[in-house]
Amino acid sequence: MTTLFIADLHLSEHEPAITAGFLRFLKEQAIYAKALYILGDFFDFWVGDDDPNPLHHQVAQALMTLKQSGVACYFLHGNRDFLIGSRFAKESGITILPQENILEIYQHSILILHGDTLCIDDDAYQRYRKKVHNKFIQRLFLMLPLFIRLRIADKMRAKSQHANQYKSEMIMDVNSQAVIDTFKQFKTKWMIHGHTHRPAIHTVDIDGETHYRGVLGAWHTEGSMFKVTEDNIEFIQFPF
Repeated sequence: MTTLFIADLHLSEHEPAITAGFLRFLKEQAIYAKALYILGDFFDFWVGDDDPNPLHHQVAQALMTLKQSGVACYFLHGNRDFLIGSRFAKESGITILPQENILEIYQHSILILHGDTLCIDDDAYQRYRKKVHNKFIQRLFLMLPLFIRLRIADKMRAKSQHANQYKSEMIMDVNSQAVIDTFKQFKTKWMIHGHTHRPAIHTVDIDGETHYRGVLGAWHTEGSMFKVTEDNIEFIQFPF
Protein backbone atom coordinates (compact mmCIF):
# COMPACT_ATOMS: atom_id res chain seq x y z
CA MET A 1 0.00 0.00 0.00
CA THR A 2 1.01 3.61 -0.61
CA THR A 3 0.34 6.90 1.16
CA LEU A 4 1.00 10.19 -0.62
CA PHE A 5 1.78 13.67 0.71
CA ILE A 6 1.56 16.95 -1.20
CA ALA A 7 1.56 20.66 -0.29
CA ASP A 8 1.83 24.18 -1.67
CA LEU A 9 -0.14 23.79 -4.88
CA HIS A 10 -1.49 27.35 -4.49
CA LEU A 11 -4.43 26.51 -6.73
CA SER A 12 -5.85 29.57 -8.44
CA GLU A 13 -8.01 30.35 -11.45
CA HIS A 14 -4.99 32.32 -12.73
CA GLU A 15 -2.85 29.14 -12.93
CA PRO A 16 -4.91 26.63 -14.94
CA ALA A 17 -1.85 24.47 -15.71
CA ILE A 18 -1.40 23.71 -12.00
CA THR A 19 -5.07 22.80 -11.61
CA ALA A 20 -4.87 20.53 -14.66
CA GLY A 21 -1.73 18.93 -13.25
CA PHE A 22 -3.41 18.30 -9.93
CA LEU A 23 -6.48 16.74 -11.52
CA ARG A 24 -4.22 14.51 -13.60
CA PHE A 25 -2.29 13.57 -10.46
CA LEU A 26 -5.52 12.44 -8.79
CA LYS A 27 -6.51 10.27 -11.76
CA GLU A 28 -3.10 8.80 -12.54
CA GLN A 29 -1.32 8.53 -9.18
CA ALA A 30 -3.48 9.24 -6.13
CA ILE A 31 -6.15 6.82 -7.32
CA TYR A 32 -3.79 3.93 -6.51
CA ALA A 33 -2.96 5.14 -2.99
CA LYS A 34 -4.45 4.18 0.34
CA ALA A 35 -4.54 7.81 1.47
CA LEU A 36 -3.67 11.33 0.32
CA TYR A 37 -2.50 14.02 2.74
CA ILE A 38 -2.54 17.69 1.68
CA LEU A 39 -0.25 19.69 3.99
CA GLY A 40 -1.55 23.21 3.49
CA ASP A 41 -1.49 26.05 0.96
CA PHE A 42 -3.66 23.89 -1.25
CA PHE A 43 -5.28 27.07 -2.56
CA ASP A 44 -3.52 30.38 -3.14
CA PHE A 45 -6.05 32.09 -0.88
CA TRP A 46 -9.31 31.26 0.86
CA VAL A 47 -11.75 33.87 2.14
CA GLY A 48 -14.50 31.50 3.26
CA ASP A 49 -16.39 28.40 2.26
CA ASP A 50 -19.17 30.61 0.86
CA ASP A 51 -16.97 31.88 -1.97
CA PRO A 52 -18.72 30.60 -5.16
CA ASN A 53 -15.47 30.39 -7.14
CA PRO A 54 -16.03 27.60 -9.74
CA LEU A 55 -12.49 26.33 -9.14
CA HIS A 56 -13.39 25.42 -5.56
CA HIS A 57 -16.36 23.36 -6.70
CA GLN A 58 -14.31 21.66 -9.43
CA VAL A 59 -11.59 20.66 -6.97
CA ALA A 60 -14.11 19.54 -4.35
CA GLN A 61 -15.81 17.28 -6.88
CA ALA A 62 -12.47 15.75 -7.89
CA LEU A 63 -11.54 15.04 -4.27
CA MET A 64 -14.95 13.54 -3.56
CA THR A 65 -14.55 11.26 -6.56
CA LEU A 66 -11.18 10.16 -5.20
CA LYS A 67 -12.66 9.45 -1.78
CA GLN A 68 -15.55 7.49 -3.28
CA SER A 69 -13.01 5.35 -5.11
CA GLY A 70 -11.64 4.29 -1.70
CA VAL A 71 -8.79 6.75 -1.13
CA ALA A 72 -8.96 8.59 2.21
CA CYS A 73 -8.22 12.32 1.87
CA TYR A 74 -6.80 14.45 4.69
CA PHE A 75 -5.98 18.15 4.88
CA LEU A 76 -4.25 20.48 7.30
CA HIS A 77 -4.30 24.24 7.00
CA GLY A 78 -1.51 26.32 5.54
CA ASN A 79 -0.88 30.04 5.80
CA ARG A 80 -2.93 30.75 2.66
CA ASP A 81 -5.98 28.54 3.25
CA PHE A 82 -6.41 28.48 7.03
CA LEU A 83 -10.09 29.44 6.65
CA ILE A 84 -11.10 26.25 4.83
CA GLY A 85 -13.91 24.92 6.97
CA SER A 86 -16.53 22.23 7.44
CA ARG A 87 -18.64 23.21 4.43
CA PHE A 88 -15.81 22.62 1.96
CA ALA A 89 -14.72 19.53 3.89
CA LYS A 90 -18.19 18.03 3.49
CA GLU A 91 -18.38 18.90 -0.20
CA SER A 92 -14.93 17.48 -0.95
CA GLY A 93 -14.90 14.54 1.44
CA ILE A 94 -11.67 15.61 3.12
CA THR A 95 -10.94 15.24 6.82
CA ILE A 96 -9.42 18.40 8.33
CA LEU A 97 -6.59 17.65 10.76
CA PRO A 98 -4.97 19.75 13.51
CA GLN A 99 -1.85 21.67 12.53
CA GLU A 100 0.50 18.93 13.83
CA ASN A 101 -0.17 15.20 13.59
CA ILE A 102 1.76 12.00 14.22
CA LEU A 103 1.00 9.29 11.69
CA GLU A 104 1.84 5.65 12.26
CA ILE A 105 2.09 4.38 8.69
CA TYR A 106 3.34 0.84 8.13
CA GLN A 107 6.50 0.78 10.27
CA HIS A 108 7.05 4.55 9.98
CA SER A 109 6.25 7.19 12.60
CA ILE A 110 5.90 10.54 10.82
CA LEU A 111 5.06 14.01 12.07
CA ILE A 112 3.19 16.09 9.49
CA LEU A 113 2.71 19.85 9.61
CA HIS A 114 2.54 22.77 7.19
CA GLY A 115 5.95 24.05 8.25
CA ASP A 116 5.39 27.73 8.97
CA THR A 117 5.59 27.19 12.73
CA LEU A 118 9.25 26.19 12.23
CA CYS A 119 10.15 29.55 10.63
CA ILE A 120 10.51 31.40 13.92
CA ASP A 121 13.25 33.77 12.71
CA ASP A 122 10.66 35.62 10.64
CA ASP A 123 9.24 37.72 13.47
CA ALA A 124 6.89 39.73 11.25
CA TYR A 125 5.32 36.59 9.81
CA GLN A 126 4.91 34.96 13.23
CA ARG A 127 3.13 38.07 14.53
CA TYR A 128 0.85 37.99 11.50
CA ARG A 129 0.22 34.27 11.97
CA LYS A 130 -0.79 34.75 15.59
CA LYS A 131 -3.35 37.37 14.59
CA VAL A 132 -4.98 35.51 11.71
CA HIS A 133 -5.25 32.27 13.68
CA ASN A 134 -7.19 34.06 16.43
CA LYS A 135 -10.67 32.50 16.27
CA PHE A 136 -12.40 35.76 17.21
CA ILE A 137 -10.66 37.66 14.39
CA GLN A 138 -11.53 34.87 11.97
CA ARG A 139 -15.20 35.04 12.93
CA LEU A 140 -15.23 38.82 12.42
CA PHE A 141 -13.57 38.47 9.03
CA LEU A 142 -16.05 35.83 7.87
CA MET A 143 -18.94 38.14 8.81
CA LEU A 144 -17.77 40.72 6.25
CA PRO A 145 -19.38 40.79 2.79
CA LEU A 146 -17.59 38.52 0.33
CA PHE A 147 -16.41 41.35 -1.93
CA ILE A 148 -14.69 43.05 1.01
CA ARG A 149 -13.00 39.79 2.05
CA LEU A 150 -11.71 39.30 -1.49
CA ARG A 151 -10.38 42.86 -1.55
CA ILE A 152 -8.62 42.35 1.78
CA ALA A 153 -7.10 39.08 0.55
CA ASP A 154 -5.73 40.82 -2.56
CA LYS A 155 -4.12 43.54 -0.46
CA MET A 156 -2.64 41.04 1.99
CA ARG A 157 -1.12 38.95 -0.83
CA ALA A 158 0.41 42.04 -2.42
CA LYS A 159 1.79 43.19 0.92
CA SER A 160 3.28 39.76 1.62
CA GLN A 161 4.93 39.55 -1.81
CA HIS A 162 6.44 43.01 -1.34
CA ALA A 163 7.72 42.23 2.16
CA ASN A 164 9.28 38.93 1.10
CA GLN A 165 11.40 40.69 -1.50
CA TYR A 166 13.37 42.30 1.33
CA LYS A 167 13.68 39.27 3.61
CA SER A 168 16.78 37.11 3.60
CA GLU A 169 16.56 33.50 2.46
CA MET A 170 17.69 32.40 5.93
CA ILE A 171 14.90 34.24 7.73
CA MET A 172 12.22 32.61 5.58
CA ASP A 173 13.60 29.10 6.11
CA VAL A 174 13.12 26.90 9.16
CA ASN A 175 15.05 27.52 12.35
CA SER A 176 17.34 24.54 13.07
CA GLN A 177 16.71 24.63 16.82
CA ALA A 178 12.95 24.77 16.23
CA VAL A 179 13.29 21.62 14.13
CA ILE A 180 15.22 19.85 16.87
CA ASP A 181 12.78 20.97 19.55
CA THR A 182 9.85 19.75 17.44
CA PHE A 183 11.46 16.35 16.92
CA LYS A 184 12.05 16.06 20.66
CA GLN A 185 8.48 17.11 21.45
CA PHE A 186 6.82 14.59 19.15
CA LYS A 187 9.46 11.82 19.35
CA THR A 188 9.36 10.78 15.69
CA LYS A 189 12.16 9.85 13.30
CA TRP A 190 10.52 11.66 10.39
CA MET A 191 8.71 14.90 9.76
CA ILE A 192 7.22 15.99 6.45
CA HIS A 193 6.18 19.58 5.75
CA GLY A 194 5.83 22.21 3.07
CA HIS A 195 5.69 26.02 3.25
CA THR A 196 9.33 26.89 2.49
CA HIS A 197 9.22 25.72 -1.16
CA ARG A 198 12.68 24.17 -0.73
CA PRO A 199 12.24 20.48 -1.57
CA ALA A 200 14.78 18.16 0.01
CA ILE A 201 15.33 15.44 2.58
CA HIS A 202 17.49 16.74 5.44
CA THR A 203 19.19 14.64 8.08
CA VAL A 204 19.12 15.95 11.63
CA ASP A 205 21.36 14.49 14.33
CA ILE A 206 19.81 14.56 17.80
CA ASP A 207 21.75 12.96 20.64
CA GLY A 208 23.55 10.66 18.24
CA GLU A 209 20.39 9.50 16.41
CA THR A 210 19.55 10.42 12.83
CA HIS A 211 16.19 12.03 12.12
CA TYR A 212 14.81 13.02 8.72
CA ARG A 213 13.02 16.21 7.66
CA GLY A 214 11.26 15.92 4.31
CA VAL A 215 10.32 19.17 2.61
CA LEU A 216 7.75 19.26 -0.18
CA GLY A 217 8.16 21.58 -3.14
CA ALA A 218 5.65 24.07 -4.48
CA TRP A 219 3.77 23.18 -7.64
CA HIS A 220 5.10 26.05 -9.75
CA THR A 221 6.34 24.19 -12.84
CA GLU A 222 6.10 20.55 -11.73
CA GLY A 223 4.43 18.36 -9.14
CA SER A 224 6.03 17.28 -5.88
CA MET A 225 5.12 14.52 -3.45
CA PHE A 226 6.37 12.15 -0.78
CA LYS A 227 5.47 8.53 -1.39
CA VAL A 228 5.45 6.34 1.71
CA THR A 229 5.33 2.56 1.42
CA GLU A 230 6.07 -0.26 3.82
CA ASP A 231 9.69 -0.32 2.68
CA ASN A 232 10.53 3.26 1.82
CA ILE A 233 9.91 7.00 2.10
CA GLU A 234 10.63 8.59 -1.26
CA PHE A 235 10.57 12.17 -2.54
CA ILE A 236 9.31 12.42 -6.14
CA GLN A 237 9.00 15.32 -8.56
CA PHE A 238 6.99 14.87 -11.72
CA PRO A 239 5.76 16.91 -14.72
CA PHE A 240 2.22 18.24 -14.82
